Amino acid sequence: MGMPHLQLEPARLMSSFCAVEKTLRCSCSFHGVPTPSVQWWMDGAPVDVNSGHGQLQVTSTTLGSWDNSTLSLLKDPEMGTVLLCEGKNQHGTHGLSILLMSRRGPLAPQIFLKALLQGVVYAATTITLLFLCLLPFMKRKTEPEANEGCGDSTPSKVPTVPRITKTHGDSRSPNSIINLRS
Repeated sequence: MGMPHLQLEPARLMSSFCAVEKTLRCSCSFHGVPTPSVQWWMDGAPVDVNSGHGQLQVTSTTLGSWDNSTLSLLKDPEMGTVLLCEGKNQHGTHGLSILLMSRRGPLAPQIFLKALLQGVVYAATTITLLFLCLLPFMKRKTEPEANEGCGDSTPSKVPTVPRITKTHGDSRSPNSIINLRS
């Protein structure tokens, strides 16, 4: 009997999360055969594992075919900071890009208001287009039918035409009386 044959698998991101408490912490878990290595990038520059870069700290743990890595940022991120968590083995690379925005930054309220305004404009546009598309259907329901009375079970009102009747008076009289009745 030989050793069981391991099926080779490319690196795959299996889970990730970011949380802000006292510091920002982002974690990525990769699985693959052989075990993937994890590399963090900040604004396009690699961040070293198990070393502190001033305000950055990265720790990684490998267990079997899993590699878990956590990046801690001890200060508020600058507006638009991009983090990349990348898992790699010789069969493939998989990554997650994270855009960081400071809650306390001066532009955060402006960005929020801009996004809120865009949402309102998009919603109003969508409702208007929906209304315009439904308008012809609504109009048909309120207009009277053009072919009313043709095959309808509802009685239709037929205009009345006055009838002319002759009432004869005395047969000796040459004059007749004409009554118009509707």
